[in-house]
Amino acid sequence: MNKLRIAIVGCGRISICYEDAFKKLSDQAELVYAIDKDLEKAQRFAATFHCRYSDNFDTILDKGIDVVHLCLPHYLHPVMAVKAMKAGIHVLTEKPIAISLQDADEMIRVQKETGRKLGVIFQTRYTNSVEQLKKMYQEGVFGRVSSARSILTWHRPQDYYVNSDWKGSWDKEGGGVLIDQAIHSIDRVRYLLGCDAEWIDGSIHNYYHDFIHVEDSANAAIQFENGCIYNLYACNLYGADSPITIEFIGEKGRFGLIQDMGFYELEDSYHEIRNTYEEITVGPSYWGSSHHIQLKDFYDSILYDQPVKTDGLEGRKTLELIKGIYLSSATGKRIYLPFEDVNYRDLNQIG
Repeated sequence: MNKLRIAIVGCGRISICYEDAFKKLSDQAELVYAIDKDLEKAQRFAATFHCRYSDNFDTILDKGIDVVHLCLPHYLHPVMAVKAMKAGIHVLTEKPIAISLQDADEMIRVQKETGRKLGVIFQTRYTNSVEQLKKMYQEGVFGRVSSARSILTWHRPQDYYVNSDWKGSWDKEGGGVLIDQAIHSIDRVRYLLGCDAEWIDGSIHNYYHDFIHVEDSANAAIQFENGCIYNLYACNLYGADSPITIEFIGEKGRFGLIQDMGFYELEDSYHEIRNTYEEITVGPSYWGSSHHIQLKDFYDSILYDQPVKTDGLEGRKTLELIKGIYLSSATGKRIYLPFEDVNYRDLNQIG
């Protein structure tokens, strides 16, 4: 089997997860290019794999690259993804797929037009605990689920935003705590339920980070087509990164996650599901250690011509929930799906 020729674009904070994954998957893929606008970052990343590097994305478009990994500011995902797919390259981008539904739609359109594969990183789906709980739910172990909740209380200090040229902005990050931090817990709820939303009612606020114009707190209710009402709360003004809590209430019992550890309770019997595949956590603990599992899934989809499990449409559906909360907060109304996406210029101000 010929190895996939891969490139990484963006060698910043999250790239440590890719360094680990590339080593673990070296039998399937070979890193041949590292790209970053900061040439020294690209050079440092490339040195580990003895590959080429550049500060120009266009450099790789005619180099026979099979897969490009996009680890970039959110607003650049659609720009680079479209370029890559039109050049015949498969794309796996970090979340979110884009910062607008229109851009996500264009990425999906180009994917269909070119026949390339498009995936979106939601690595927290790819854990032993999530897969076991999803299987149990699909088999009817918990019965009909009537309600769900997720709680995220994390900490992002001032320098997290001050030291970035894109964090904390509507035009480059696309929002705050929802689109950057809570997106993974929102995605896991949607993934585990396995159905689409009907309506969204929510509000966003900035209580503490007065030097940015996006939200640091949010709460919402989301009604899914199966009748489940999902309540979420998220903030990044807490004093620490507490474990995320996700819980579902079913007719026969409850189940959920505390960070990546699964749990379920049936007939007063409590059980926990540990992620026994884990060796070490790469980067902050809340990133988990399952990037390499999703990368392998994506590589397999190319090598064996299989569908991408977490594809562009999946990325769009999770983005739609977040954008629905923003629109509900801006209009003060309940938002029914589908809806027309809009841009923002300040907290709750449509631009």
